[in-house]
Parts: sequence; C-alpha cells; structure tokens
Amino acid sequence: MGTLERHANIGYAKYEEIDKEQLQKDIEEARDKLGKPTYEDFKHLLKLERWGRVATFGGFAIVATISYIEVTSSLSSFTFWFFAIVAAVLIGVGNTSRWANVVHPILHGAYDKVEGIPKKYTKPYFAKNHRRYLDWLDWIKPEAWEYEHNIMHHYHLGELDDPDNVENNVKWLTESKIPMPIRYIIMYLFAGTWKFTYYAPNTLKILENKEARKRGEEEMAHQVWNPKKDRGIKLWMDYLLPYIIVKFIAIPALFIPLGTQAVFNAFIVVVLAEIITNLHSFLVIVPNHSAEDIYMFNEPHKNTGEFYLRQIMGSVNYNTGSDFKDFLHGFLNYQIEHHLFPNQPHSFYQKLQPIVKDICKKHNLEYRQESVFKRVKMSMELMVGQTKPLRVDGV
Repeated sequence: MGTLERHANIGYAKYEEIDKEQLQKDIEEARDKLGKPTYEDFKHLLKLERWGRVATFGGFAIVATISYIEVTSSLSSFTFWFFAIVAAVLIGVGNTSRWANVVHPILHGAYDKVEGIPKKYTKPYFAKNHRRYLDWLDWIKPEAWEYEHNIMHHYHLGELDDPDNVENNVKWLTESKIPMPIRYIIMYLFAGTWKFTYYAPNTLKILENKEARKRGEEEMAHQVWNPKKDRGIKLWMDYLLPYIIVKFIAIPALFIPLGTQAVFNAFIVVVLAEIITNLHSFLVIVPNHSAEDIYMFNEPHKNTGEFYLRQIMGSVNYNTGSDFKDFLHGFLNYQIEHHLFPNQPHSFYQKLQPIVKDICKKHNLEYRQESVFKRVKMSMELMVGQTKPLRVDGV
C-alpha cells in the first residue's frame, strides 16, 4: 500500500478532493475577523524579548559569579560544571529565543502596521546594516535568511525549490551506503552545528543565486566554503567571522577584570551555549515539515486555495499552551497557523489555532499536532532514510 493510499484509509480527504476555493474563503475570512495587530500584540513581543534577555544575561551573571568565587575562595569541579551547564542552557535558550520569538516575526513584518512602535521593531529597519550588531548578530546574515525563509521556503513549501526541503537536502546521506548507526551519528553531529554548517552557507547560496539570475550568470550548485573563492570570502567575511569575533573573542574578553580563568570560563560556556542553541533550534525548527506523514509536492501550487492547502498538509504543530511553553518552542509549535498567516504576530496564533482546527475539520483535513520530541524522532528517521514523506504527484 502506497503512502497516499495509507493516508486516505485513515479517513481524511484526498488532496484532489479538497474544495480549494472554499478553503481559501474560509481561511481569509478567519484572517479578516482577527483584524490588524494592536499595541497589545507589540507588548506581547516585548515580553518575549524580555524573557530571552533575562535568560541570556542570567547565564552570563552565573559565569561571572562562579568565576569570582574561584578567584576569592574555592569551587569544586562538580559545582563549577553544574553551574556552567546551567549558564550555557540559559544563554542557549536566549539565543534561540532571539531568533524564533523576536527576529522571526519582525522580519515577516508582523508589527509594521502597529502605530506608535519604535522603528527598530519594523522590517525595514530591524537588523539592517550596522543594526545587525545590535538587533541580531548570528551566523546568518539577516537579509539572506529573510529571502531564504520568507520567500523561497514559505512560497515553495515542500517543493524542490524549497531550500529547507529536508528530504532533498539529505539525499547524499539516504542514497549512500553508509551504515544506519553511522547515519544517526552524522545527523546528531549535524544537529549540534547546523546553524554554522547549514544555515550560514545555504542562505548565502540562495541569496547569491537570486542575484546571479538577475545578472544572467550561472547559479551556485553547492555551498562554498573555500576562502580563496569570491563567494567563500563573502561567507567568511560577512557571515562567519563577525559572529566568531564577537561571540567567541569579544564576549569572553569582557571577563578580563576577573582574571584569565574567568575569560576561559566564559569561552567554555559560550561554546557549550552554541551547541545547545543549535540543538534547541534544530529541535523546534526541523520537524515542522519533515516526516513520513508530511506531504512533498512535485509541482508549484496553481492558485491561492492550493497554496493554503499545502501549508496545512505540509506542516505540523507541536503541543501548545501558555506563553512560557510557547516561548520555549519559539512559537514554532503553531507552524500550521504561521504558514497560513506568516505576517501576523505570535500572539495571533494562539487565537487562530481553534479557528484553523475548525476549518480543517470542515474540509476533512488532518490537523497534525504532537509532542516536539515525537516529531523530532520522526524527522530523524526521515533524515537517515528509514522513512519517506507523502508525495503528491502531477497536481
């Protein structure tokens, strides 16, 4: 039995059976009922930003405290590593929150129409030029991620042109002869480094290919790491080195007044936090669109109704609840709502969820929602080649 037939036997409508025109009307009616974002929605953003900042600065405060204790008295190895790991977790959560809870909705323009907010929280200003160092310094250049994510991913979801099409991105592994246990080890290592090894070079490639098409030049087929090549120089100079210098050199150097051991402590914690950030962000981002029950599409969507249908059939939610629970998920636990309404603030998704569930029920569409831990297990099975996604052919 094929995957499409197996899905149909569960009782949900087939892709071609959905009334896409009516689905479009229902979704757009739901959007219109909610109206425009207000200052209260902006205050919700500020709360999420504040929580992330508290986690980040709390982590560094712990580093300063244990370093001071080491200098003035003594600290057992167990006590040091316990608090170092706590500090790394807090900093890691703060890093992921900055990306998912703050950068993500702002770069979608979610608050652009809210009156009276500072310009730095709007898409035209946030992280632009020198503000990258103030608003969001990461391995990823903001404008590159904005194009890769907002345009190529959102409007080509599950297609070959989707740069985040996991099935396509791991063919080198799933079609190899590498033993299954080694495949899992490779994926675990990838999860701990993926912002550096995947997102930085991939977003550069996508943005450079856009510019190459405009100039009528040949596109990049692969990621470029060689610092002797023009695009490799750009990767290192514009993407990687700014983050490396600030995160792993400048920040530990701030602890010089507490001594060289404090500098070393800060460096160790920052490295641990980076690994935790990668694992945390991988956990909440990758499973959104990758598993054996998620649809892939061989052709572009033909109309708005079909576009909406693909956002539902090609996405999955995690468990939702309080603001704090959603904060830890980076509000990516509302992935279906986000893909249907990408330019809305996070606070809208909590209101939209019951409405979208009702729309799915009306059209006999599966609304997938499960624990993030179950979903990451399913994604890993796909990434090592144990399973394959559902596929819609020729529609």
